[in-house]
Amino acid sequence: MRNPIPCLAFWLFFSLIFSKPSLQETFPPLLNPSLQQAFIALQAWKNQITSDPKNLTSNWIGPNVCSYTGVFCAPAPDNPHLTVVAGIDLNHGNITGSLPEELGLLTYLALFHLNSNRFGPTVPKSFAGLFLLFELDLSSNLFSGPFPNSLLNLPSLKYLDIRYNEFAGGIPFQIFNLPLDALFLNNNKFRSSIPGNVGNSPVSVLVLANNELNGCLPRSLGQMAGTLNEIILLNNSLASCLPVEIGKLKNVTVFDVSINELVGPIPGTVGNMVSLEQLNVAHNKLSGDIPVSVCSLPNLKNFTLSDNYFSSEPSICLALPNKDDRRNCISGRPLQRLTAECAAFLSTPVSCNGSQCLPPSSSGTPSPSQPLSPPPSVLQPPVYDYPSPEFPPPLDLTPPEPPVDYYPMPELPPPLDLPPPGPPFDYYPTPELPPAMDLTPPEAPSSP
Repeated sequence: MRNPIPCLAFWLFFSLIFSKPSLQETFPPLLNPSLQQAFIALQAWKNQITSDPKNLTSNWIGPNVCSYTGVFCAPAPDNPHLTVVAGIDLNHGNITGSLPEELGLLTYLALFHLNSNRFGPTVPKSFAGLFLLFELDLSSNLFSGPFPNSLLNLPSLKYLDIRYNEFAGGIPFQIFNLPLDALFLNNNKFRSSIPGNVGNSPVSVLVLANNELNGCLPRSLGQMAGTLNEIILLNNSLASCLPVEIGKLKNVTVFDVSINELVGPIPGTVGNMVSLEQLNVAHNKLSGDIPVSVCSLPNLKNFTLSDNYFSSEPSICLALPNKDDRRNCISGRPLQRLTAECAAFLSTPVSCNGSQCLPPSSSGTPSPSQPLSPPPSVLQPPVYDYPSPEFPPPLDLTPPEPPVDYYPMPELPPPLDLPPPGPPFDYYPTPELPPAMDLTPPEAPSSP
């Protein structure tokens, strides 16, 4: 393959000679090879942009890519004297276009933030070569199709956010083998079970809400006890019992599995989740008694169990500051299901002791009576605010010290050790005047 770098250098030299009046004033320093590749990539990307209402890319002209809006340069991690493109942030630009394969030339890219734009439909395959990519935010765009395989082997990736797109199909198991800290796949069209190796993931935040996920809650969730802080699986089609292993998640503060098809009781092991602040199991088919240990959790502030078939709750639950137990089968509590509806559902017991992921369905469940709250099909799920990380993150984006200079100025010799200057030389000296004439009158001659 022909090397594009000499061609680019010739093109820059040629264009500057014939388009600028003064070569000496406008010729830029020669780009290092990494910035030359970045110039090729960013120009290819600009050609794929069809709408830029905020004119964020209007100054993407010329080879000085480090001056482009939204492009951030930094010293290369393997060479502090080499300047490279380390980050791109075009968040909230409402830009329309696609991502070209040439973006794979940005091999030093660590951050790529594109949320709230209109890019799509696919993620370039060349992203598989971005081995230093640390944060990738493609949320709120127009990407579609299967999960991009180019993201499954990125060794440095810690933050992956592809929520609010149109991705579909299955969630690949490889994603849970990456050393991620946060994973947002919510509000897409993923339709599969949650891979059984989800417990391998070291994430602190896992959001899979508002998809079409089915199957069971894997027991391997308990393996995430060391890192997991928040897990949000609401508004899917998960159909299983709550595994007792979730009681190992002692650092979890938010556990939301609402609007699913979960059955059986709340395991008593949930009482071991001592950091839990928000527990939402609403709009499922859960039943049994609420464990005393759950309502005794020291940090629990919000407990939502509405639209299930629970039979009782301990009095300590009534003291919780925010609790919703409507549309259950709890005697003595207001706004509960009809007695006949509860009896019909509870006549088919559910066993969670077996190893099956999907317990037998309750075929004799009657149609619910007039609901006292919106049914799941129109329920508005709770909103969890997970803003994208502010750019720049903890990455040193200061200019390199010293920068690489491919056309260095010649060093000046040290100053000469000269004696102090004397009086200025006078090229037109004032002529010296003759001595003054002696105009004293002569003495009178003496008489003879």
